[in-house]
Amino acid sequence: MEERSYFGELELMVILAVIGLGDDAYGVPISREIEKHRGRMVALGSVYAALERLEKKGMVSSHLGDPTPERGGKAKRYFRVTEAGLREVQKTRQALSKMWRRLPALGEKRV
Repeated sequence: MEERSYFGELELMVILAVIGLGDDAYGVPISREIEKHRGRMVALGSVYAALERLEKKGMVSSHLGDPTPERGGKAKRYFRVTEAGLREVQKTRQALSKMWRRLPALGEKRV
């Protein structure tokens, strides 16, 4: 089965959060960023599952940071968007923008 290159809704929110967070992009801040803008909770497990899918598609890469005492010596996994991920985000933005522009005003009642 061929792997799809387009984003699901959560994947798009995750990759946009990774871009916005820059060097501080790891699980907890990513989920908080999504919650802040989406206005509802997002399960940390869902964020990590989306990150795993994005990494498998080559849209993000990750590396382990240094172990920290506040995490019991456990290292954080940091994520960054790859060039392929940036290209796909730009293509998605262009496609969504074109579709939004073609819609009638959303305040109008449609039958």
